[in-house]
Amino acid sequence: MTTTDQQPLGSPFSAVSTAEDVMAGIDLSGRTAVVTGGYSGLGLETSRALSAAGARVIVPARRPDAARAALRPFDGCEVVPMDLADPDGVRAAAARICGSTDRLDLLFALAGVMATPERRVGPGWEGQFAANHLGHFLLACELHPLLAAHGARVVVNSSAGHALTDIRWHDPHFRTGYDKWLAYGQSKTANVLFAARLDALGRADGVRAFALHPGKIITGLQREMTLREQIDRGWVDEHGTVVGADFKSPSQGAATGLWAATSPLLDGRGGLYLEDCEVARVAAPGDSMDDGGVRPYALDPDAAARLWDLSLAATGATPITG
Repeated sequence: MTTTDQQPLGSPFSAVSTAEDVMAGIDLSGRTAVVTGGYSGLGLETSRALSAAGARVIVPARRPDAARAALRPFDGCEVVPMDLADPDGVRAAAARICGSTDRLDLLFALAGVMATPERRVGPGWEGQFAANHLGHFLLACELHPLLAAHGARVVVNSSAGHALTDIRWHDPHFRTGYDKWLAYGQSKTANVLFAARLDALGRADGVRAFALHPGKIITGLQREMTLREQIDRGWVDEHGTVVGADFKSPSQGAATGLWAATSPLLDGRGGLYLEDCEVARVAAPGDSMDDGGVRPYALDPDAAARLWDLSLAATGATPITG
């Protein structure tokens, strides 16, 4: 992928399009989707829309009982226990999924955490990097034979927060001082680089991957932030009511990922960063986070390959050969 591919295509949808708008007329009967985080926030809206279109939806969940309760109203949804921060648990969930289906048409990497207190998981990994990137990396590698069987699309939720920082190659696990926002930003840059490299390695088998910014939405993602922090950022008022400009509903927030998964405009394409149901432009020097677009460092193929190798070494995932 080159940055010349990273430009709008003329999508008929926009920032205000909903999941229902994007999925109108889409038939996913006979297709199977895995949706991490598929039982709350944008993930629940995604599961709902996929189920309504006829897909079988498998939801790996850290809280399986809560997931089953949330998904009970929807047909064709099932839950597999999984904690993204537990490599052995991710492997077990992948094995269970591989044992239950011979095809996987869609993989949505939607689960995530944001601006958390410092946490160490696994062999001392920084928690946000582990949950947002390494867990999804391991899951995708272990599921790759299923993804390759029928040329799946992989959709990875990143964020405009990737503009906060490139990968901190000198200290990706913040061993020399923790900053919760830089840790979040790094994990979101990792999401973009992961999608770019997965696409490069998988395209010969028809596996295409996309990263995206879903927009600004108040969901469970903010659960680690205090109300005061959210008020000070202009997101909500003292009652928790959303007052920030350009915030989306959960259905609008799910729309870009569903467009990435199903739009014929994206046939034969991949390794792209999307926002507002469209291919995003490359951000210019001096652009703010609110200006949108994708930072060039998040598209760098050499950085994507370097992160891939770092992630393979960290997780011991099954390699994908392109």
